[in-house]
Amino acid sequence: MADLDSRGKYPQDLVAIFHASFHPTKGNVVDWSLKASDDLSLEHLEFNALPSGLHLVERDVVYFTKDGQQGVCVFRRRKTTEIGHRGFRLSSLGILLAKSRRPRPSRHVRALKELIDSIYSRMEANGILEPTEMDWEAGRVFFEERKLKRSDLGGAGDWTGWGDELDGVYAEPDSSNPSLHLPHLLRILGPSSLTLYKHVLGRKRIMIYTLPPVEVACILCHVAADLCFESQIDPGSYGGVTPRLKGKHKESINVLGMVTLADLDRLEAESKTGCGWIACTTDAIFMEKPSHYDLLIDLTTSTPNKATRPTFYASKPIPAQASGSRAPPHRLSTIRFAWSDVRLWNEIGRILRLDSDGTPHHNCCAQPSSELKSKSITAWTDAWQVYEDVCIVCAGLWMGSWRGNSTMSYSTANGAENWGSVRLEGDDDLTVDGAYVRNVGMGIEGRPVEGSSTSKSARRASAMSWSSGKATVVGTSVSNTKTRQPSATLHPTPGPSEADEDYGMAQYHTAEEEEQRRSSQVSTTMALLQTFHAHTLFQLSVLEELLARQGALPPASGGPIGERLISLSPKDIYAFELGPLSSIDAKYLDWLVQEYGGDGIRVVMKRGWKDILAAIFGYG
Repeated sequence: MADLDSRGKYPQDLVAIFHASFHPTKGNVVDWSLKASDDLSLEHLEFNALPSGLHLVERDVVYFTKDGQQGVCVFRRRKTTEIGHRGFRLSSLGILLAKSRRPRPSRHVRALKELIDSIYSRMEANGILEPTEMDWEAGRVFFEERKLKRSDLGGAGDWTGWGDELDGVYAEPDSSNPSLHLPHLLRILGPSSLTLYKHVLGRKRIMIYTLPPVEVACILCHVAADLCFESQIDPGSYGGVTPRLKGKHKESINVLGMVTLADLDRLEAESKTGCGWIACTTDAIFMEKPSHYDLLIDLTTSTPNKATRPTFYASKPIPAQASGSRAPPHRLSTIRFAWSDVRLWNEIGRILRLDSDGTPHHNCCAQPSSELKSKSITAWTDAWQVYEDVCIVCAGLWMGSWRGNSTMSYSTANGAENWGSVRLEGDDDLTVDGAYVRNVGMGIEGRPVEGSSTSKSARRASAMSWSSGKATVVGTSVSNTKTRQPSATLHPTPGPSEADEDYGMAQYHTAEEEEQRRSSQVSTTMALLQTFHAHTLFQLSVLEELLARQGALPPASGGPIGERLISLSPKDIYAFELGPLSSIDAKYLDWLVQEYGGDGIRVVMKRGWKDILAAIFGYG
């Protein structure tokens, strides 16, 4: 419990601490708790802390929310010979945080793990099965040190930009911050992560289905919200671009974390707010209830041995005339990334490749070993990769990003090692002529600068450390990108030497390597967040120009403008760098207009053959 933050004190933002366990006759119960206020309700928290299926793992971390307050709990499975317990005792020790602009439950995870391990180890040493009041004394001390004492939380819930979050006053000594898992999760989700990004920005309802352990799904909930966090709470400005459009909601999309069947009413209430939410569950019955969400991500289909990714499903309503009286009102339909996402994914892939050699293999996001991957290639997967290559080439032509490089630039069939990093092989040439190549400030320039120092001061002075409304781009020239190679020397690792025989010197090098690893992780995460933020502001600026051209721009006072019909031609859709023929892109634009265009505006897509030909060949 010595994880002091950089301000020299514990974050004081807890409003409750509780212990939930499984009782053989009562089910899940909260058998011990402390609260900052008697008005605080902990009802039903035992189900979130002990979701179904968790008995299959020995330990886990579960993130959740309760009445708008975020929390986290640490799960442990202990062996026992007691009758009725089926060989194990299942329990979780959790905390609940006060409401704030940027809750950070992950800052307490390491100390919470130490606390529960110390309590259980003391009980095992004394042969005690049920904790006594004396055993909970350490829990009381923990709660008093971190209990809410000031209305401003002592700054624990403030938001001052990603620089302070990942590399400043709120940075954590280890890599427990969920945001730092962004590079690994992007590699696992692949281009479909851009489908997730569109749903987050459009404030839709997102459900993630997983099997235990659930920590990775909970982390994905927080990371997905981070993709648009900066833009949703304060769009600010980027590269001289300050969009006038403001969203209807002033807070980020809600992160619900772990939910169970006991939360159905809560999900319905959250859906009515229109703010959107992201949740995860282990209850497979949710897959049969598509009316409760808009996007379903099935993590159970991600099997590295078969080189597969998580499956994305869209919830689609069934027309009333086609559905019977007992038929469900919605059905699940597989959804994949749009061809228009290739352009953005190439830029994201470039950042990931720069850090590919120094990427740590976290247990929750680790890629499969090369030996396993080599066994996963079959005739069917080879045929699919050929088809994928053809699609990517066609997508490049459609998006106007043809490159006169070798044919190998478009190959993705270089063995199974491409698992987790679908991309166009070879160098990435950004020197493309055309009307839709963005200028500096309107494009996506965030990336780790090759050869830059990894020290904290250097990062905070570079483009990698940026705060809300104060983003700066440095080292973004694209003239040398042809010769740019994914280099392992971005963050060099000290090699062994004869002087390293001394244990102390070896330990020093280990600490140095750990610092370099974390520096690379922070830089890559900041670059990716900057990339998504820049892309969001670019599309909002295009939407603002479009609404102004059609006289539908919301007034500065924020009042309604009345009923207005907005028609979008394929050329207008192409201005957003989206595909005129893509249904998901059309829905995405509709979501943007609903959130940023003001009340009373309806969108109509013009998809006549004359309009499409005009967009393809540049007429009109």
